[in-house]
Amino acid sequence: MAIANKNIIFVAGLGGIGLDTSREIVKSGPKNLVILDRIENPTAIAELKALNPKVTVTFYPYDVTVPVAETTKLLKTIFAKLKTVDLLINGAGILDDHQIERTIAVNFTGTVNTTTAIMEFWDKRKGGPGGVIANICSVTGFNAIYQVPVYSASKAAALSFTNSLARLAPITGVTAYSINPGITRTPLVHKFNSWLDVEPRVGELLLEHPTQTTLECAQNFVKAIEANQNGAIWQLDLGRLISVEWTKHW
Repeated sequence: MAIANKNIIFVAGLGGIGLDTSREIVKSGPKNLVILDRIENPTAIAELKALNPKVTVTFYPYDVTVPVAETTKLLKTIFAKLKTVDLLINGAGILDDHQIERTIAVNFTGTVNTTTAIMEFWDKRKGGPGGVIANICSVTGFNAIYQVPVYSASKAAALSFTNSLARLAPITGVTAYSINPGITRTPLVHKFNSWLDVEPRVGELLLEHPTQTTLECAQNFVKAIEANQNGAIWQLDLGRLISVEWTKHW
């Protein structure tokens, strides 16, 4: 999908990978980039607007842990303004296995709920035009960091959910693919808690492995958006974009 002149909603578009990806998206010239994030960052929004004045960049505060009805209400406001939305990026995520319930709520339930809410506007069974969903999951979804089993499992759940969305596309008209970054140098991975403190140095040990920059990840993210391949499992690792094969579909 060419990004030019498209309307895009980016959940968590101001985070580590998110902000660099927002920059790369804006450079590609969408009509509208709507960023939904928990914490407002006026400086970042101003930067994005200045990066390409032809693009309308707007911000709405949003916590992915709110009920589906609340998300639907926000999306109704956005759709009323834009009329159409072409792409939804679900990018919210936390890495802290001390926060078990919140990890599941943000990394998995939030993705499910935001997706469920937008179906009200996209589902072809309701007369909708369809749409595209890009869910940011993680390579831990198919190759767990065993010291953070809650985080890894939440990402595996999001990946499985995305694969199911792709298979449901003939029914809903909504296609989907997953973005699975490898170890990326963001504040998220510098220091984080392992489950039951099984490895207090897990963040430090993780960064001993080869990593990629958020910019490298963002550039490949845009390539994945442009490829627009329903059901694709994209691994973004060490500056490369790799298509990963999944297990047998039943």
